[in-house]
Amino acid sequence: MEKRELTCIGCPMGCTLEVRIEEDGGIEVAGNTCGRGDSYARKEILSPARIVTTTVRIDGAAEKVLSVKTQKEIPKDKIFACSAALKKVQVKAPVYAGDVLVENIADTGVDIIATKTVLE
Repeated sequence: MEKRELTCIGCPMGCTLEVRIEEDGGIEVAGNTCGRGDSYARKEILSPARIVTTTVRIDGAAEKVLSVKTQKEIPKDKIFACSAALKKVQVKAPVYAGDVLVENIADTGVDIIATKTVLE
């Protein structure tokens, strides 16, 4: 049996979770004060994912970079591939918050969107 300790981010309580992973793959979660803790721990153990936030270069604007993010979570093991792909991205102003700038980043099925509007 393997034990892991996590801090839950499912709600503001920040519970310390103890996760036990059995040899047969079963998972037991303890320490959570709400159901979100159990869900969070299972997802974090079985398929960890993150939203990536960063910047890309922008032409035709007073600002040199534009803040962007993944539209939803991507598998944690794809973060470096996503970051590497975004280093090569350069967009042209105007760009509007919510615009899709890159489709299917790093073959994740997730798009990169602008998080702010930059006109010039």
